[in-house]
Amino acid sequence: MADTAGQALIRGIEIDKVARNYQNEESIFYNEVSVIATSSREIRWYQRTSGYLTATTPASIVIAEGAKPFVLETSWTRNTSYTKKYSVDSPMITLEDESDSEVKVFMDNMEEIVGAIINKRDSDIFAVASENGTAVNINAVTSTTNWDAASGQDPMEDVSEALQDIREQTKRTLKSPKLYVSAKGEKDLKVWLTTTKGTYFTELASGLVKDGILTRFAGCEVVVSENVTADKALVGDLKQAVEYREFQTLKTAIIEEPLVGRKIRAMTNGIAILVKPKFLALISNTEA
Repeated sequence: MADTAGQALIRGIEIDKVARNYQNEESIFYNEVSVIATSSREIRWYQRTSGYLTATTPASIVIAEGAKPFVLETSWTRNTSYTKKYSVDSPMITLEDESDSEVKVFMDNMEEIVGAIINKRDSDIFAVASENGTAVNINAVTSTTNWDAASGQDPMEDVSEALQDIREQTKRTLKSPKLYVSAKGEKDLKVWLTTTKGTYFTELASGLVKDGILTRFAGCEVVVSENVTADKALVGDLKQAVEYREFQTLKTAIIEEPLVGRKIRAMTNGIAILVKPKFLALISNTEA
């Protein structure tokens, strides 16, 4: 027997509300992409593989008066994807445990199962955005050398090249570009800024690294996630590039075993799709 959301209370905790709040705080890539509700598990969608339309001679956008315009066609690729269901259960919370355990036990149970779902969903979103670490439709940049090398690395050049590639492919300058790195990648950037190059521009380095946290780099806001693949970094605008089609929002329920106990179940359903790949650039070879 499953309680409804309104009845889903354990020791006074409204599980569904707490789970949603935790999702909003802990999700990284889910909050970065465009989330769109869908009524179908089968998604037919089109991937745009070019920027502005241009005319190739003899075609022209500027034509004589009275002349018929030339036809310019956007390049689209049709795809079909199917949503993924993410769902896990907590261990059984016995009647005895529910009566005398600390409230924190139930909070931890809820956070663990919701955290597992969020982490897997975020991992899948990054996998779609980065094309599983092998750039096919998104822009590709190979670093000058590993960012953790003893010398010769230039992450400023690498990120700037990524932004240049995006600009050339989309014909747009990103207003709020972001740089997605792992904790290792963030550390390497901080070391490069403060140690390798810090002696050359101390004021700039100290302004970018505040209280030990790297806030911006090469004009990009820095976002750190362990779902960023090792030896990679991603640059661009995920809101433009990726849509998350959500079939079912995050839901929780309490499953009751009469006279035994209860457990918490969490579930969500959706899929990430890469609709405008040219708004992203994948930097490879960032680690030794």
